Amino acid sequence: MNEHAETSWITGLMDTLGAPGAGLAIAAENLFPPLPSELILPLAGFAAGQGRMTLFSALLWTTLGSVLGALALYGVGALLGRDRMLAIAAKVPLVKVSDVEKTERWFQRHGNKAVFFGRMVPIFRSLISVPAGIERMSIPAFLVLTTLGSLIWNAIFVLAGFALGENWEEVTGYVDAYSKVVLVAAVLAVLAFLVVRLSKSGGGQRRRG
Repeated sequence: MNEHAETSWITGLMDTLGAPGAGLAIAAENLFPPLPSELILPLAGFAAGQGRMTLFSALLWTTLGSVLGALALYGVGALLGRDRMLAIAAKVPLVKVSDVEKTERWFQRHGNKAVFFGRMVPIFRSLISVPAGIERMSIPAFLVLTTLGSLIWNAIFVLAGFALGENWEEVTGYVDAYSKVVLVAAVLAVLAFLVVRLSKSGGGQRRRG
């Protein structure tokens, strides 16, 4: 789905359902990250500026949609569970169970911050709910942190769309740049991990030789 088609679909949803339509679109965005919140939220703000919904209802419903989508992914993580996660990790090349266990301990120490700030990072804002479910993070804590993080993220873009009016699309340009920086950082982190893992494997083989 290209950006024009996405915009038409989101606009149609909001024209039909109003603010709940914006919430439904955001819930879908959590489950299908290619559907960008950076497009949905400014559009909701623009719609509020036109009087098609109130600003309060736009913020309320988009945040509710974010929380419901996050809860669905939390459920996926909870169903997957720790044992299955470790079993999958054991079969993945270059991934050690000990690495996963270290990540698990990291999440146990920093899970609250990861869930809160993760809601404001493109791509990871959806994915962070899965390890929270795997670790069976306290649901009340998960809901509070997800709601607060989502409210901040949503408010920035809804208010930007409301303020910019017909020029709401300007928001997406800034977010695209931000998303690219985050994506590049993530790719570099994965590459660094692979380089370290391969170098350790190679070093081990040389020592054994």
